[in-house]
Amino acid sequence: MEIGKGSVAVATNYSVALERILREFSFETLFLPAEASELYVTSQDVNRPGLLLAGRDDYFDPARIQILGLSEMEFLKTKTQHEQAQALERLTSRKPAGILITRDLACPEDLLSLCKTYGVPLLRTGESTSSCMSALIYFLGTELAERVTRHGVLVEVYGEGVLIIGDSGVGKSETAIELIKRGHRLIADDAVEIRRVSAKALVGSAPDNIRHFIEVRGIGIINARRIFGMGAVKLTEKIDLVVQLEPWDPEKVYDRMGLDDVHTSIMGVQVPVAVVPVKPGRNLAVIIEVAAMNNRQKKMGYNAARELLQHLGIEEEAGSYAEQTEVW
Repeated sequence: MEIGKGSVAVATNYSVALERILREFSFETLFLPAEASELYVTSQDVNRPGLLLAGRDDYFDPARIQILGLSEMEFLKTKTQHEQAQALERLTSRKPAGILITRDLACPEDLLSLCKTYGVPLLRTGESTSSCMSALIYFLGTELAERVTRHGVLVEVYGEGVLIIGDSGVGKSETAIELIKRGHRLIADDAVEIRRVSAKALVGSAPDNIRHFIEVRGIGIINARRIFGMGAVKLTEKIDLVVQLEPWDPEKVYDRMGLDDVHTSIMGVQVPVAVVPVKPGRNLAVIIEVAAMNNRQKKMGYNAARELLQHLGIEEEAGSYAEQTEVW
């Protein structure tokens, strides 16, 4: 099942304030328009406008931050003053989200003047062009990523991000508290905001207004950070495993070998799933700890069930255990 379809819609249009980018990266401000507090970046990508400066403007996305590095500056130096002004006006007249000069390179006077004329933010950094671009792309990719909010609990267990799901009242929050007491960390309870930060990576976090809070039936709302300390919470975590808690059904056959590779699709990203039946006497926290460690082993290429089959001399049928499941 494609998570993101159903009762909770996937949001696709996001923005990040330019002022937040300035705080995050400590860029030097050469010019900011008066309405800087109202400026937002909406594109995850950045651009080096070398072709535009050279006169080729077949495609140009003004929503991207434009990076001027050593190559662009050296190219401009080969032009006459008039040609340089024309090239820079081709860039600034399109009113990009911002222009960033790297390597602490000197800013041409024409560029500063044109940015003031067209109201384009002009920034500078001492970082190299490549490192600055990669950092910006990662930051913007995370902040502007496709996302969806789902019901569940997200915890970090032995470095693995475990998303615990199940019907209301099945014991998700209580299991999370036991995991916190055992030294693991809470990211989100009840509502988990899931972001697709790349083609194969999901990151979960809590909505700002309920971060660190847990609802426990019979007790009420507690603040995990205040009760257990800062070491018990975390702001974000990748999602490596989905654990589905469900009431024990004596008529259902549960996986007892671990040969089945069961996955679910979250916004197009395949995530392993472990279905854990709940009944009195089962220590769910310990089971989830083992599930997290076992998932890490599988990612490293080891499968205990397959090793057991080899010891018993039983040949596994290739490709017979892959399965797709719907957990939402």
